[in-house]
Amino acid sequence: MNDYEKYEADCEKIRTANQKLLTDFESWLKSSGLSQKTIKNHLSNVDFYINEYLLYEDAVQAKDGVHSISEFLGYWFIKKATWSSKSSIKANAASLKKFYSFLLEKGLIDEDDLNELFETIKEEMSEWLETVERYDDPSIEDMSDVWGL
Repeated sequence: MNDYEKYEADCEKIRTANQKLLTDFESWLKSSGLSQKTIKNHLSNVDFYINEYLLYEDAVQAKDGVHSISEFLGYWFIKKATWSSKSSIKANAASLKKFYSFLLEKGLIDEDDLNELFETIKEEMSEWLETVERYDDPSIEDMSDVWGL
């Protein structure tokens, strides 16, 4: 089996595990009394994160993605998701906070991981929002100005 075949096999195993996580996460969200529309939005955001972003270059399990939020919301999401906007970044942050809170309750991450995720979102949100604003600004032609390079 070559490296790519191993990557694909690993991703397939992770996608199967992720489907179970998403099903359990949906039940967890329902038990908190959220509307069906809100639940659907959270599931869609988390699905994109764990099945697209975390599997984009490497086979990363959902529990290990707790440390990747900054790269995701500050760069990858802005570049790859055509619907990225200030509101979608905020919505994704909220969904991921809920998802990783759920994973903490399941014992898949520890409290330090969750606290770090919350702190990263709190500290970096304003920069992510400024970045997406620059990315969408047609007057900025040099991409290094968008990313602050």
